[in-house]
Amino acid sequence: MTDTTPSDAGGAPRAPRRRRRVLRWILGGLGTLVVLLVAGILIYSQVGVMGAEAEPLAAARANPGLSITDDGAGIVLTPTAGATGQGLVFIPGAKVEAEGYIATLADTVVGDGITVVITKPWLNLAFFDPRPLSTFTELAPDVTTWAVGGHSLGGVRACQLASDADALVLFASYCANDLSASGLPVLSLSGSADGLSTPQKIADAKGELPPTTTFIDIPGASHASFGAYGPQPGDGRPTADPAEVDRVIAEQLAGFLPRP
Repeated sequence: MTDTTPSDAGGAPRAPRRRRRVLRWILGGLGTLVVLLVAGILIYSQVGVMGAEAEPLAAARANPGLSITDDGAGIVLTPTAGATGQGLVFIPGAKVEAEGYIATLADTVVGDGITVVITKPWLNLAFFDPRPLSTFTELAPDVTTWAVGGHSLGGVRACQLASDADALVLFASYCANDLSASGLPVLSLSGSADGLSTPQKIADAKGELPPTTTFIDIPGASHASFGAYGPQPGDGRPTADPAEVDRVIAEQLAGFLPRP
Protein backbone atom coordinates (compact mmCIF):
# COMPACT_ATOMS: atom_id res chain seq x y z
CA MET A 1 0.00 0.00 0.00
CA THR A 2 1.32 3.46 -0.86
CA ASP A 3 0.34 6.91 0.45
CA THR A 4 -1.69 9.11 -1.89
CA THR A 5 -2.49 12.83 -1.93
CA PRO A 6 -5.89 14.28 -2.92
CA SER A 7 -4.49 15.10 -6.30
CA ASP A 8 -3.27 11.52 -6.72
CA ALA A 9 -6.76 10.30 -5.92
CA GLY A 10 -8.33 12.41 -8.63
CA GLY A 11 -9.34 15.37 -6.43
CA ALA A 12 -8.50 18.96 -7.35
CA PRO A 13 -5.28 20.30 -5.88
CA ARG A 14 -5.85 22.23 -2.65
CA ALA A 15 -3.39 25.07 -3.39
CA PRO A 16 -5.09 26.26 -6.61
CA ARG A 17 -8.47 26.18 -4.84
CA ARG A 18 -7.12 28.25 -1.99
CA ARG A 19 -5.58 30.77 -4.39
CA ARG A 20 -8.89 31.15 -6.24
CA ARG A 21 -10.74 31.75 -2.97
CA VAL A 22 -8.22 34.39 -1.89
CA LEU A 23 -8.43 36.04 -5.31
CA ARG A 24 -12.24 36.15 -5.08
CA TRP A 25 -12.02 37.72 -1.62
CA ILE A 26 -9.54 40.34 -2.84
CA LEU A 27 -11.59 41.22 -5.92
CA GLY A 28 -14.76 41.33 -3.87
CA GLY A 29 -13.13 43.63 -1.34
CA LEU A 30 -11.82 45.93 -4.04
CA GLY A 31 -15.23 46.04 -5.69
CA THR A 32 -16.87 46.96 -2.40
CA LEU A 33 -14.25 49.65 -1.79
CA VAL A 34 -14.86 51.19 -5.23
CA VAL A 35 -18.63 51.20 -4.67
CA LEU A 36 -18.21 52.87 -1.27
CA LEU A 37 -15.79 55.42 -2.71
CA VAL A 38 -18.11 56.35 -5.57
CA ALA A 39 -21.09 56.53 -3.21
CA GLY A 40 -19.10 58.73 -0.84
CA ILE A 41 -18.14 61.14 -3.63
CA LEU A 42 -21.73 61.33 -4.86
CA ILE A 43 -23.05 62.02 -1.38
CA TYR A 44 -20.34 64.60 -0.64
CA SER A 45 -20.93 66.42 -3.93
CA GLN A 46 -24.65 66.79 -3.29
CA VAL A 47 -24.72 67.60 0.43
CA GLY A 48 -24.28 71.25 1.37
CA VAL A 49 -24.41 72.63 -2.16
CA MET A 50 -24.67 76.42 -2.01
CA GLY A 51 -27.23 78.07 -4.26
CA ALA A 52 -27.73 81.66 -5.34
CA GLU A 53 -29.17 84.20 -2.95
CA ALA A 54 -32.68 85.00 -4.12
CA GLU A 55 -32.62 88.81 -4.14
CA PRO A 56 -29.35 89.40 -6.04
CA LEU A 57 -30.31 86.74 -8.57
CA ALA A 58 -33.76 88.27 -9.10
CA ALA A 59 -32.22 91.71 -9.61
CA ALA A 60 -29.77 90.34 -12.20
CA ARG A 61 -32.55 88.56 -14.07
CA ALA A 62 -34.58 91.77 -14.15
CA ASN A 63 -31.68 93.78 -15.59
CA PRO A 64 -32.65 94.77 -19.17
CA GLY A 65 -29.01 94.94 -20.19
CA LEU A 66 -28.33 91.31 -19.32
CA SER A 67 -29.30 88.20 -21.30
CA ILE A 68 -29.12 84.90 -19.41
CA THR A 69 -29.18 81.58 -21.26
CA ASP A 70 -28.80 78.16 -19.63
CA ASP A 71 -27.29 75.75 -22.16
CA GLY A 72 -26.94 72.80 -19.81
CA ALA A 73 -23.15 72.81 -20.00
CA GLY A 74 -23.04 76.38 -18.76
CA ILE A 75 -24.90 79.61 -18.19
CA VAL A 76 -24.15 82.23 -20.84
CA LEU A 77 -24.34 85.89 -19.80
CA THR A 78 -24.32 88.32 -22.71
CA PRO A 79 -24.94 92.06 -22.94
CA THR A 80 -28.07 93.02 -24.82
CA ALA A 81 -26.05 95.83 -26.42
CA GLY A 82 -22.41 96.84 -26.80
CA ALA A 83 -20.71 93.41 -26.90
CA THR A 84 -16.96 93.84 -27.28
CA GLY A 85 -16.00 90.36 -28.48
CA GLN A 86 -14.26 89.65 -25.17
CA GLY A 87 -15.17 86.58 -23.17
CA LEU A 88 -14.54 84.91 -19.84
CA VAL A 89 -15.13 81.25 -19.05
CA PHE A 90 -15.77 81.21 -15.29
CA ILE A 91 -15.55 77.98 -13.27
CA PRO A 92 -17.46 77.90 -9.95
CA GLY A 93 -15.99 76.92 -6.63
CA ALA A 94 -16.62 73.52 -5.06
CA LYS A 95 -20.28 72.81 -4.36
CA VAL A 96 -21.44 76.26 -5.45
CA GLU A 97 -24.16 76.36 -8.10
CA ALA A 98 -23.40 78.31 -11.25
CA GLU A 99 -26.35 80.62 -10.56
CA GLY A 100 -24.53 81.84 -7.45
CA TYR A 101 -22.19 83.93 -9.61
CA ILE A 102 -24.66 85.57 -11.99
CA ALA A 103 -25.23 88.64 -9.82
CA THR A 104 -21.52 89.09 -9.11
CA LEU A 105 -20.57 89.08 -12.80
CA ALA A 106 -23.56 91.08 -14.07
CA ASP A 107 -21.69 94.41 -13.86
CA THR A 108 -18.91 93.01 -16.03
CA VAL A 109 -21.39 91.94 -18.70
CA VAL A 110 -23.72 94.93 -18.72
CA GLY A 111 -21.24 97.70 -18.00
CA ASP A 112 -18.30 96.50 -20.06
CA GLY A 113 -19.81 94.38 -22.86
CA ILE A 114 -17.96 91.21 -21.82
CA THR A 115 -19.58 87.82 -22.41
CA VAL A 116 -19.30 85.38 -19.50
CA VAL A 117 -19.88 81.62 -19.61
CA ILE A 118 -20.33 80.17 -16.12
CA THR A 119 -19.65 76.45 -16.34
CA LYS A 120 -21.75 73.82 -14.59
CA PRO A 121 -19.12 71.33 -13.35
CA TRP A 122 -19.97 67.66 -13.08
CA LEU A 123 -20.91 66.70 -9.50
CA ASN A 124 -20.53 70.39 -8.55
CA LEU A 125 -16.77 69.79 -8.34
CA ALA A 126 -14.47 71.20 -11.03
CA PHE A 127 -11.87 68.45 -10.54
CA PHE A 128 -14.36 65.85 -11.80
CA ASP A 129 -15.11 67.79 -14.99
CA PRO A 130 -12.73 66.70 -17.79
CA ARG A 131 -14.35 68.79 -20.53
CA PRO A 132 -11.96 71.03 -22.50
CA LEU A 133 -12.25 74.81 -22.62
CA SER A 134 -13.75 74.60 -26.11
CA THR A 135 -16.88 72.98 -24.68
CA PHE A 136 -17.70 76.34 -23.14
CA THR A 137 -16.24 78.82 -25.61
CA GLU A 138 -18.38 77.22 -28.33
CA LEU A 139 -21.46 78.44 -26.43
CA ALA A 140 -20.61 82.01 -27.47
CA PRO A 141 -19.29 81.84 -31.05
CA ASP A 142 -19.25 85.63 -31.50
CA VAL A 143 -16.51 86.03 -28.90
CA THR A 144 -12.99 86.26 -30.37
CA THR A 145 -10.71 86.51 -27.30
CA TRP A 146 -11.14 84.31 -24.25
CA ALA A 147 -9.87 84.36 -20.70
CA VAL A 148 -10.47 81.45 -18.36
CA GLY A 149 -10.97 81.97 -14.66
CA GLY A 150 -12.52 80.49 -11.60
CA HIS A 151 -13.32 80.86 -7.96
CA SER A 152 -11.54 78.78 -5.33
CA LEU A 153 -11.34 75.17 -6.60
CA GLY A 154 -12.67 76.45 -9.92
CA GLY A 155 -9.59 78.63 -10.20
CA VAL A 156 -7.34 75.63 -9.68
CA ARG A 157 -9.11 73.93 -12.58
CA ALA A 158 -8.85 77.13 -14.66
CA CYS A 159 -5.07 76.99 -14.25
CA GLN A 160 -5.12 73.55 -15.86
CA LEU A 161 -7.04 74.91 -18.87
CA ALA A 162 -5.08 78.16 -19.16
CA SER A 163 -2.85 77.00 -22.03
CA ASP A 164 -5.92 77.10 -24.31
CA ALA A 165 -6.90 80.66 -23.31
CA ASP A 166 -5.62 84.16 -23.97
CA ALA A 167 -5.47 85.02 -20.25
CA LEU A 168 -6.14 83.65 -16.77
CA VAL A 169 -8.13 85.21 -13.91
CA LEU A 170 -8.05 83.83 -10.37
CA PHE A 171 -10.89 84.71 -8.01
CA ALA A 172 -9.79 83.94 -4.42
CA SER A 173 -7.74 81.08 -5.79
CA TYR A 174 -4.26 79.95 -6.83
CA CYS A 175 -2.61 77.45 -9.15
CA ALA A 176 -1.44 73.96 -8.30
CA ASN A 177 0.43 73.63 -11.62
CA ASP A 178 3.44 75.68 -12.71
CA LEU A 179 2.64 78.51 -15.14
CA SER A 180 5.59 80.68 -14.18
CA ALA A 181 7.27 80.40 -17.61
CA SER A 182 4.08 80.48 -19.67
CA GLY A 183 4.11 84.22 -20.43
CA LEU A 184 0.33 84.18 -19.94
CA PRO A 185 -1.37 87.37 -18.71
CA VAL A 186 -2.72 86.60 -15.24
CA LEU A 187 -4.93 88.59 -12.88
CA SER A 188 -5.28 87.41 -9.27
CA LEU A 189 -8.19 88.87 -7.28
CA SER A 190 -8.31 88.06 -3.58
CA GLY A 191 -9.83 89.30 -0.33
CA SER A 192 -8.13 90.43 2.85
CA ALA A 193 -10.81 88.73 4.99
CA ASP A 194 -10.76 85.40 3.14
CA GLY A 195 -10.67 82.55 5.64
CA LEU A 196 -10.20 79.80 3.02
CA SER A 197 -7.91 81.09 0.26
CA THR A 198 -6.13 83.22 2.84
CA PRO A 199 -3.72 86.02 1.91
CA GLN A 200 -0.88 83.76 3.11
CA LYS A 201 -1.95 80.92 0.80
CA ILE A 202 -2.17 83.34 -2.13
CA ALA A 203 1.33 84.61 -1.34
CA ASP A 204 2.77 81.12 -0.92
CA ALA A 205 1.56 80.10 -4.40
CA LYS A 206 2.91 83.15 -6.25
CA GLY A 207 5.80 81.13 -7.58
CA GLU A 208 3.46 79.10 -9.80
CA LEU A 209 2.45 82.25 -11.72
CA PRO A 210 4.32 84.42 -14.23
CA PRO A 211 6.31 87.30 -12.70
CA THR A 212 4.08 89.75 -14.60
CA THR A 213 0.94 88.62 -12.73
CA THR A 214 -1.23 91.43 -11.40
CA PHE A 215 -2.31 90.89 -7.78
CA ILE A 216 -5.31 92.81 -6.44
CA ASP A 217 -6.30 92.46 -2.79
CA ILE A 218 -9.81 93.71 -2.08
CA PRO A 219 -10.00 95.10 1.46
CA GLY A 220 -12.65 93.43 3.61
CA ALA A 221 -13.65 90.85 1.00
CA SER A 222 -14.10 87.26 2.17
CA HIS A 223 -14.08 84.02 0.19
CA ALA A 224 -17.83 84.16 -0.41
CA SER A 225 -17.62 87.82 -1.46
CA PHE A 226 -16.66 86.60 -4.93
CA GLY A 227 -20.14 85.17 -5.44
CA ALA A 228 -23.70 85.79 -4.27
CA TYR A 229 -24.53 82.52 -2.54
CA GLY A 230 -24.47 83.46 1.13
CA PRO A 231 -21.97 82.74 3.90
CA GLN A 232 -19.60 79.78 3.63
CA PRO A 233 -18.32 77.51 6.43
CA GLY A 234 -14.75 78.29 7.46
CA ASP A 235 -14.72 81.70 5.81
CA GLY A 236 -13.70 84.99 7.38
CA ARG A 237 -16.12 87.77 8.30
CA PRO A 238 -16.49 90.21 5.38
CA THR A 239 -16.58 93.95 5.99
CA ALA A 240 -16.70 95.03 2.34
CA ASP A 241 -20.02 95.96 0.79
CA PRO A 242 -21.01 93.32 -1.81
CA ALA A 243 -21.83 95.99 -4.40
CA GLU A 244 -18.35 97.49 -3.94
CA VAL A 245 -16.69 94.10 -4.38
CA ASP A 246 -18.69 93.55 -7.59
CA ARG A 247 -17.62 97.00 -8.80
CA VAL A 248 -13.93 96.32 -8.15
CA ILE A 249 -14.15 92.95 -9.91
CA ALA A 250 -15.80 94.54 -12.96
CA GLU A 251 -13.29 97.40 -13.02
CA GLN A 252 -10.30 95.06 -12.85
CA LEU A 253 -11.66 92.70 -15.49
CA ALA A 254 -12.44 95.57 -17.87
CA GLY A 255 -8.86 96.82 -17.64
CA PHE A 256 -7.27 93.40 -17.90
CA LEU A 257 -9.10 91.14 -20.34
CA PRO A 258 -7.45 90.96 -23.79
CA ARG A 259 -9.22 92.81 -26.58
CA PRO A 260 -9.84 91.38 -30.06
